Amino acid sequence: MACPIDPNELVKLKMFIGLCETQPELLNLPQLDFFKCFVEKLGGKVPAGTPDFGGVPKFKPASQQQKEKEEPMPSKDDSDPESDVELDVEGCVEPDNEPDQPMGDSSAEPSEEDIDKANELRSKATAAYSEQNHDEAVKYFTEAILLNPKSALYYAKRGQVYLKLVKPNACIRDCNRALEINPDSATAYKFRGRANRLLGKWEEAAKDLRQACKLDYDEEADEWLKEVTPNAKKIEQHKLKLERRRQEKELRERQERVRKAQEANKKAAEESAGADFGDFLGGGGGGGTEDILNAFKDPEVAAALQDIMTNPANIGKYQNNPKVMNLVTKIAGKASQTGFPGFGGSTGAGFPGEFPGAGAGGFPGGFPGAGGAGGFPGTGGGATGGHKTTDDLD
Repeated sequence: MACPIDPNELVKLKMFIGLCETQPELLNLPQLDFFKCFVEKLGGKVPAGTPDFGGVPKFKPASQQQKEKEEPMPSKDDSDPESDVELDVEGCVEPDNEPDQPMGDSSAEPSEEDIDKANELRSKATAAYSEQNHDEAVKYFTEAILLNPKSALYYAKRGQVYLKLVKPNACIRDCNRALEINPDSATAYKFRGRANRLLGKWEEAAKDLRQACKLDYDEEADEWLKEVTPNAKKIEQHKLKLERRRQEKELRERQERVRKAQEANKKAAEESAGADFGDFLGGGGGGGTEDILNAFKDPEVAAALQDIMTNPANIGKYQNNPKVMNLVTKIAGKASQTGFPGFGGSTGAGFPGEFPGAGAGGFPGGFPGAGGAGGFPGTGGGATGGHKTTDDLD
């Protein structure tokens, strides 16, 4: 008998019962007095007290619960590379917003006089730097750059002064220009590496300082490299771990897609086979149909018959399985009356790659009970009497 309650309402009822199991005191609310009376009439007892809604879990629709199961929350490992790494950030500074300093016309060709004047300004800048007059040093280096914008050293040295002024972004801009002019400027790599360290860009700092030491070993650059290496290695190892987990996740997802596809194909094949048998059994009428349908409820029998339908030669695997062979016998007997695809009979049209011998002239030995000429011993078939039995063998 069908339930008179709408399925959607039953879902809500289940949710309500689950809520009551978590907080039975809920039934003490005046609005639910009718349900409390019902429970007590059935012999139940509602504990005294008021419900604690703070401890009641929030119930969600089944569709939302299923969606959450299928779409797990992002793992912590999917966060930014440095978010879960403990780094020593002592000495790091906030990025500076120093306005861009003049960079000079890179296409201009300085005259010898300009080069000489630029060298004089460089000397003044160096003297100012040594006297801690950093703003004045920046001024002289800028004038030298305008006279000779093709000198990578002027940009790199102005970048050094910006480091003293704790302006790492300005230093990086100058070192970038220096490396455009001279890609092998160890000085530019050295000061850019230090600027990256101040900004907490550990990997970039290690790369620049390593290159500086490679081009022209410098004790100060080497000390700076040793300082940033621990943090850089931590980040590198964390990235490798994240990449490994990403690949593992992709593999699991790919395997899950394959599994679902295989299940879908298997289900489609079973439904197709079931439709064939449904048509066969529905059209045959007569005795035996109910027994065959009941036999299909046995997973072992159903799987075996599916295996046989896929390849009739597989029947040999089940010769010693009475459950399977009994079903095959009944189906073959019904096929002899109604004709079933692959089993011959008066109307059999043949299954793709049909069971040879199910009808006349077929499977060597045929299916038991198929009734066709050349059947297995005891099949009740044909004029020729089929294969010899064990008793007939020499």
